Amino acid sequence: MATTVENSLAAAAVDKVIGNGKAAPPLPAEGWRFCRASREQSALAAAGDKMSIRAVRFKIMASVEERGPRPVLPLAHGDPSVFPAFRTAVEAEDAVAAALRTGEFNCYPAGVGMPAARRALAEHLSRDLPYELSTDDIFLTAGGTQAIEVIISVLSQPGTNILLPKPGYPNYEARAAFNNLEVRRFDLIPEKGWEIDVDSLESIADENTTAMVLINPNNPCGSVYSYEHLQKVAEVARKLGILVIADEVYGNLVFGNSPFIPMGVFGHIAPVLSIGSLSKRWIVPGWRLGWVAVCDPKKILQESKVITSITNFLNVSTDPATFVQVKLNLYLLEGIHDDIEFCCQLAKEESVILCPGSVLGMENWVRITFAIDSSSLQDGLKRIKSFCQRHKKKNLLNGF
Repeated sequence: MATTVENSLAAAAVDKVIGNGKAAPPLPAEGWRFCRASREQSALAAAGDKMSIRAVRFKIMASVEERGPRPVLPLAHGDPSVFPAFRTAVEAEDAVAAALRTGEFNCYPAGVGMPAARRALAEHLSRDLPYELSTDDIFLTAGGTQAIEVIISVLSQPGTNILLPKPGYPNYEARAAFNNLEVRRFDLIPEKGWEIDVDSLESIADENTTAMVLINPNNPCGSVYSYEHLQKVAEVARKLGILVIADEVYGNLVFGNSPFIPMGVFGHIAPVLSIGSLSKRWIVPGWRLGWVAVCDPKKILQESKVITSITNFLNVSTDPATFVQVKLNLYLLEGIHDDIEFCCQLAKEESVILCPGSVLGMENWVRITFAIDSSSLQDGLKRIKSFCQRHKKKNLLNGF
């Protein structure tokens, strides 16, 4: 049986029929308001297609004759995990499988990552630095790609620009385009082992330059920068008043006598946001685990609220529809003036955590989830009731 909504839709469709029995012509594209934004953003979409390594690689792969006489040799991308000789270590697979079987990691983690993982990573990265990283210095991401997205999004402000290497990894340019962040390029000098043209940095930067990207070991050039060269880059960054985004996903994957020096070694000269991931060194690109490490012993990024912005960016998440919204009648409660104060006092006195409606645009409401076992939900509701009774005003005529 057709519903009322379906009948209304059918009636509307009949009303659209013209006298000649034909349906009314569709509204032209320019009549739809979202098309205006699409036209304005078309350059960004084109830029994304142009600068996507995967898109170009897939286009080239489509040119291969499927029944060609020789096997295809993929020398265009760095994913050795597809070859048996580069199988992920069994110890790593077993450790992940064992962790999954505990059932302790199926819940929503904090947006910035699980504390134990952040702490372990901080300890690991600190081995190569002249200072200790803390858990709060580590932000876990869905691979190095999300780490780039986080940093570029946080740094993008109207009128600002960023310095990118040429040649370089195209994801930075694509992400900058989608965030309306102007890109200015500095050259890498092939005759000097693809070192950064440090002298050119000052000529292309201005008061609106916010950061520069340094990729070491370098992608796509494969060079490894010396201690002296990295120190010189840090000194120029300090002179310009910009931070260094150090893409170090290939860290420690070096050959010959050139050691890998983390840019964080020079964090006392200029603040550094280091990007890393498990993908390359541990040959697990499909696991999509990356990080942003804050190498800033002088706490400049903390004082400038960049760290707060990164935290807030990662804490933007969606949750399932397992909630109810409850309106607070604060008139009935003594000494509680808004929903945030209500939630804080409830947490302090009853150890029950609710979400204040203010963060959802519903001031003086609270959100209660029922995505919890029934006994805990009942216990929580009893505690909330006890809290409200304890804080009710004593001089109410009609009771509570």
